[in-house]
Amino acid sequence: MYYITYGFFYLLSLIPWSIMFLIADAFYVLVYYVFGYRKTIVMKNLEIAFPEKTYSERVRIAKDFYHNFIDMIFETIKMFSISNKELQKRFSSNFELLNNHYESGQNIQLQCGHFFNWEIVNLNISIISKYPFIGVYQPLSNKIMDRIMLKMRQKNGTILIPASDFKNNFHDYVEDRYAMGLAADQNPPSEYKAHWVNFFGRLTPFVVGPEKGAKEKNTAVYFAHFYKEKRGYYRVDLEIITTAPNDFANGKLTQIFAEYVERAVRKKPANYLWSHRRWKWEFDPNKHGDLLV
Repeated sequence: MYYITYGFFYLLSLIPWSIMFLIADAFYVLVYYVFGYRKTIVMKNLEIAFPEKTYSERVRIAKDFYHNFIDMIFETIKMFSISNKELQKRFSSNFELLNNHYESGQNIQLQCGHFFNWEIVNLNISIISKYPFIGVYQPLSNKIMDRIMLKMRQKNGTILIPASDFKNNFHDYVEDRYAMGLAADQNPPSEYKAHWVNFFGRLTPFVVGPEKGAKEKNTAVYFAHFYKEKRGYYRVDLEIITTAPNDFANGKLTQIFAEYVERAVRKKPANYLWSHRRWKWEFDPNKHGDLLV
């Protein structure tokens, strides 16, 4: 079944870009207007993040978000057969900033939010990075689709580590040098194992792992803002946060990261994954006070 499913996606990926985007437009109509996929969550998130905007302005962001979301799905299908030459034509960055760091001997932790399109970014970074590139991922529940996505994501050399293996088996995957990409804005598994920081004017729990890992391994921490320039074309802008993570008080790096994500989202609001329940928990000083940064 794996080979049949993979072959199906590969054949789909051969559809020309122009036709693929016409199909994406049709799916947008179905997802937004007919099925209303997670529309309540999206609009609630936008209301929290942008209370100063009118309802019409938030609807415009939502519609643009759904266009970007559907485009990402079909762009990802194209990744099954795209050549590296074509892939690099559709990607620009200031990645020399990271590559210049290689000679220092220090490894890199590359942190980002859930911006579009992380699949295109992953495949390009694996080509242009001097560092072996690592991604931490959550395996899909469907074993066939999980295997298919792993094959696609690893085709340019990305080392993928399941989140369940990361803590205890990291060195089974990595020998020495690395740049590790982390989408560090996901909800923590527990509201009690988090740094609570200000995010869009609301106290919000962020995972502690990225900050803890940077300090334990003394990695340089970079922020990656990636965004769509036009359909099928993306750019990454890297900024260095610190080369000395242990100079920061507990939780401070997480707060700084949240500020970077917020600035990036305000710059390109439709480029963020609003269907994710970012404000799942409410801050309670009696329960979370000791976790407040």
